[in-house]
Amino acid sequence: MIEYVKGELVELSPAFAVVDINGMGYRVNITVNTYTALQVVEGDSQKVVKLYIYESIREDAHELFGFSTKKEREVFLLLLTVNGIGANTARMILSEMTVDELSALIAAGDDKMLKRIKGIGPRSAARIIVELQDKFVGLQASVGVGIPVVNANAGEAISALTMLGFTANASNRAVQQILKDTPDASVEEIIKRALVMIK
Repeated sequence: MIEYVKGELVELSPAFAVVDINGMGYRVNITVNTYTALQVVEGDSQKVVKLYIYESIREDAHELFGFSTKKEREVFLLLLTVNGIGANTARMILSEMTVDELSALIAAGDDKMLKRIKGIGPRSAARIIVELQDKFVGLQASVGVGIPVVNANAGEAISALTMLGFTANASNRAVQQILKDTPDASVEEIIKRALVMIK
């Protein structure tokens, strides 16, 4: 079992990273959140990265999934415990939202955002909420996952921003920041302020 890989970042894309360790290149599947974290390192002269690893070993493939934090890997592993959620679907979920955002949705029992993610239908979204709500309470206590403000207008605002061409991840972050400052903001107000923030 590989706990982590540490080496030189030689290639980076939103879907994977290649880490060189003593002349051997490891291709590691990553989330968008980890990609964002690695972009900071990519500008470094040494480009040394450390990714916490989950190994997926099947008859037809041996894949590595890497995360910039243990917290993100822990949530990924929790998602895998849900019936019908595989590694690629779990990675998609954690590419659409941060660990804190996912924690907030699950804690609030809000499956609307989950259903908008590719590969997640109403049944899968409901299973994630039901099966993980108690586990996320324990995770919050053990690794300090924060719960951002959840607002009924958030989903509509994020949907509108993504239709305007912004990524779901950037839209989520902007909306959550706005709602921390102004919890009762209308959809229109959220969108207007988010457009300024994302630019």
